[in-house]
Amino acid sequence: MFVKDTLKHLTMKNLNKLLMAALILSTSLIACDDDDDDVTTPVTPPSKNIAELASEDNRMDSLIVALTQSQSGLTSIFQNPGTYTVFAPTNQAFVNLLASNPAWDRIADIDQLTLTGALLYHVLPNTVRSSAITNDSYVSTSSPAGPGNTPASLFLETGNGVKINNSANVIEADIVASNGVIHVIDAILSPQNIVGLALNDDRFSTLVAALQADSSFSYVATLSGAGPFTVFAPTNAAFQALLDSNPAWNTLSDIPTATLAQVLEYHVVTVGNVQSGSLTQGQVIPTLEGSELTVDLTNGAQLDTENANQGKVNIIVTDVQGTNGVIHAVDQVLLPTL
Repeated sequence: MFVKDTLKHLTMKNLNKLLMAALILSTSLIACDDDDDDVTTPVTPPSKNIAELASEDNRMDSLIVALTQSQSGLTSIFQNPGTYTVFAPTNQAFVNLLASNPAWDRIADIDQLTLTGALLYHVLPNTVRSSAITNDSYVSTSSPAGPGNTPASLFLETGNGVKINNSANVIEADIVASNGVIHVIDAILSPQNIVGLALNDDRFSTLVAALQADSSFSYVATLSGAGPFTVFAPTNAAFQALLDSNPAWNTLSDIPTATLAQVLEYHVVTVGNVQSGSLTQGQVIPTLEGSELTVDLTNGAQLDTENANQGKVNIIVTDVQGTNGVIHAVDQVLLPTL
């Protein structure tokens, strides 16, 4: 009887120990869960807006002066809720801008049209973090510098940091505000015409060379004019495919001047600033060359040329907006009936 009672006592004692251990373990697990919740608590969003952050950064003193003296309305805009991106030039960038014009000794000397236009060109209407920027891409700005007040485009590269329009470097990215983000840059940007846009983008270097190949006529000067123009711009790969199509053509200089001129003029549209949203199925577009292009939207944005031997030409980049026209990149050189 004694042995039996002793075993019973030990069994109850061990059971109590197990229950106590289980209670301690469960309490520890609850504590761990509470700690995990603390780790995953969302970060408090920034409380300062773009205007406040810029005014506190002494690298942007000149930008604040420019915003105050311009008629852009950006000062009040940057104080309001929104989703803006600002490419903010440094003080040195403004010093360099003033040095580029003998008539400019201070920001107040810059005429309002130029100053306001330049400032708006540094602003995107949506928030774009550096991680969202892709190489050889275009974004629309808040600058209504294009024909009919269409937003002008910026060209972005990410090969070695972020570079804009092949001229300005982002020296500090992602200063996050309550109403957007600031990227600090080392140069002032200005809206580009279609020639400037093509020069900025290395994918069009052969097109630029082709435009300069005919000494009897300056396509560059023509396309730098008032316009408005629409240009279907072949990429370097498209020109290489054209050269490969003829055993006698190794470089652009091997193409007869008259033939090259006819081909180039076939890429320029004479009906104004035609953005992709204005293209319709079966639309016939007259060109500077005198022939026509036909729009086909059944399988993406494509063009039909008047050359029976050429298939569908794909429009691979749309709405690169310049001050005097718009560029759409195509994957083949457009061929009229030669």
